[in-house]
Amino acid sequence: MKLKDIWTITGTIKVLTGLRIGGSQDTMEISGLDNPIIRNPANAQPFIPGSSIRGKMRSLAEWYFGEVPPDGNVVKVRPGTNTAKVFGVPATDGGEHGPTRLIIRDAHLSEKSLDDFRNGRPITEVKSENSINRINARANPRPMERVLPGVTFDCEMIYRIFDMDDDGAEDKRLFDEVLLPALRLLEMDALGGGASRGNGKIKLNLQRNGEPLTLPDLFTAKA
Repeated sequence: MKLKDIWTITGTIKVLTGLRIGGSQDTMEISGLDNPIIRNPANAQPFIPGSSIRGKMRSLAEWYFGEVPPDGNVVKVRPGTNTAKVFGVPATDGGEHGPTRLIIRDAHLSEKSLDDFRNGRPITEVKSENSINRINARANPRPMERVLPGVTFDCEMIYRIFDMDDDGAEDKRLFDEVLLPALRLLEMDALGGGASRGNGKIKLNLQRNGEPLTLPDLFTAKA
C-alpha cells in the first residue's frame, strides 16, 4: 500500500441561522452564562471543532447509505462499509479498510469575522428559550449562547488517496460517492445543537486543490 495523492479541500462555512456548539464553563461568575459556546481558551474566539463537523457528516452519511448498525454501536467495525473507509475505524481494527482517508481541521473565524470580533462588533448572541410545563404552565427559561448568522469560518479538509491494489481508483470513487454527498447532507441538515429548534443551518463554499467544488443534488423530486 502506498500514499498516492493528497487532495486539499478549503473554503468557508457561513452561518445562516444561529450556530450553537456548546463549551464548558470553567469558572463560576455572578450573572455568568450557564450555556456558553465553545471558544479558543487562548483568545476567546468562537471556533468549530473538526470533530463536530466530522461527526455530523459521518452520522448523516451512515443514515443516507443505510449503514447504521442495528445495535446503534457506530464505534464497532462494520467491514466493507463505504463510510468506514472514508471516515476511518479504530486503529486496532483497521485491517482491510486501510488508514483513515479524511482529516478535518478545526474551523476558525475568517478574516472579516475575526476583524468584527477584534473590534468589538457582535458575532454572538444570548438566545433565551423556554420549556413550558404542560400542567401548571410554569416556564423554565434557558439562556443559550449562539454564533450570529452571517459569521464565517475558514475550513480545511485533507483527503488522502491510497493505492489499495487499484492505483487509488477506489479512494477517488469514494470521494465522489461518499464525501461529496456527506458535505451536501451537512448543508441540508444542520451543524451543532438545537437543530430541531432552528439552529445550525450553514452554507459551504469549497474548493478542491484551488478549483471550485460542486456538491451533488440529493433527494431531487421526481416528476
